[in-house]
Amino acid sequence: MAEKAGIKLGSTAPDFTLKDHSGADFGLSEARGKRVILSFHPLAWTGVCADQMQALEKNTGVFESLNTVAVGISIDSVPSKKAWAESLGIEKLRLLSDFWPHGYVAQRYGIFRDKDGFSQRANIVLDEQGKVIFFKVYEISQLPDLDEIIKLLRER
Repeated sequence: MAEKAGIKLGSTAPDFTLKDHSGADFGLSEARGKRVILSFHPLAWTGVCADQMQALEKNTGVFESLNTVAVGISIDSVPSKKAWAESLGIEKLRLLSDFWPHGYVAQRYGIFRDKDGFSQRANIVLDEQGKVIFFKVYEISQLPDLDEIIKLLRER
């Protein structure tokens, strides 16, 4: 697990509010009392990102049984996220737009790639009080392993 600037295991995650693919607000502080998976992906409409979001969608029931909500986050605009969610058959997972200010949340979490203009591929898991209990950055071409997160959630 990697620790990045501003985000350390055990620290309180920076709060934010972003629009989801339906245009509704998602405020991190509103999720208190549940565990949260912040699943950052570089760009919509790409293969590994699609697989990453579909894996989260497929495991929504597992997450719910573990008092956990998962969200996907990228720098894509709300209309792009909406079309992408429809094309992927996403019905439960909320896809959040970190479009403007461009990559603001990814920057606050220390995973914005300035040279590319998008975030790293990363999973950050927060406990019920919003404290970071898992932080992992993956290679851009690597599909994150959800089994390690599900195992962590079951053990805590």
